[in-house]
Amino acid sequence: MRKALVHDWYYVSGGAEKVVHSLNTIWEDFDHFALVDYLNDADRAFILNGKSVSTSFIQKLPTAKSNHRKFLQFFPNAIEQFDLSEYDLVLSSSASVAKGVLTHQNQLHICYCHSPMRYAWDLYHQYLREAKLNKGLKSMYAKYVLHKMRLWDLATVNRVDLFVANSKYIARRIKKIYNRDSVVIYPPVNVHAFPLETDKDDYYFTASRMVPYKKIELIVRAFNNMPNKKLIVSGDGPEYSAIKKIAKSNIELVGFVNKEKLTDYMRKAKAFVFAAEEDFGIIPVEAQACGTPVIAYGRGGATETIIKNKTGVFFNKQNEIAIIDAVSKFEELQFDPKEIRTHALKFSKERFEKEMETFVNNAYLEFYKNNTI
Repeated sequence: MRKALVHDWYYVSGGAEKVVHSLNTIWEDFDHFALVDYLNDADRAFILNGKSVSTSFIQKLPTAKSNHRKFLQFFPNAIEQFDLSEYDLVLSSSASVAKGVLTHQNQLHICYCHSPMRYAWDLYHQYLREAKLNKGLKSMYAKYVLHKMRLWDLATVNRVDLFVANSKYIARRIKKIYNRDSVVIYPPVNVHAFPLETDKDDYYFTASRMVPYKKIELIVRAFNNMPNKKLIVSGDGPEYSAIKKIAKSNIELVGFVNKEKLTDYMRKAKAFVFAAEEDFGIIPVEAQACGTPVIAYGRGGATETIIKNKTGVFFNKQNEIAIIDAVSKFEELQFDPKEIRTHALKFSKERFEKEMETFVNNAYLEFYKNNTI
């Protein structure tokens, strides 16, 4: 069978691109499509096995490389321009518009859905606030564009034959927005790159890109009120300078660090602190692979990857008091690093590839059995 893999865009190597990497490990003969492709050679070799990508007209628009999202209003038209009519299987990796590619009745289209487009649905109001687009003429235009995106997003739901969700949390979102059922296959985590460490040091650790929804400032403010507890913070981003200004002496900001240093911090930490509401959340699983328990906000994918009071503890509100209380509760409990790592291994890259290969192959056989004489 001829196979096409459609991804929203390629410009960084993030969690969605790790899924694409694994899909290319399972099947090496995909033809690739995306709105834009600005990968460097190293990321291309890892994600796409060095293959080229067929891109849309967005690729050639002025300033698209620095900020392709400013052309959001053109995304639906751009994704529909790909001619996939000769492929037997179309697999879309979608958190935006990839699921909206045009297919016909003799093709099987499976969507691995990282999330329905967040900025148009559940993060709509937050997106407008953070972009300072909740007032004025620009706000009116942005709201109009996002309204049109929602209409298009719903109109394209039936272009997908089968949905695969990256968590039960996203499966519920798919059901709420699209009224479609989905199979849950957790994304791949390279747990073997994060070795077990049983001898922990006396500090807490968090790491993330410093953007508002990651709630790093909240974590720092909470630890400002726990001066006898050390917190190490890794990451960079728009909020770095502001966070550095408020951090007290018990908090060490180390900025962006390479993978080896990040792993060292994570392995030796007494706990990893995670305050974001994520669709799945890879980094808490990586921490657990090191045998490091997680103190996490009890919403989103974290509730599916962390076992309460066994591999971590939860706090139920995104505020300082809730984090402080969770740290106190954490210090009253005992955690077994080996047990924590054993749990994390359930989310391995190998597990994802086996589950995804089985699901797609079975779906393909069933689809073509029912569509041929």
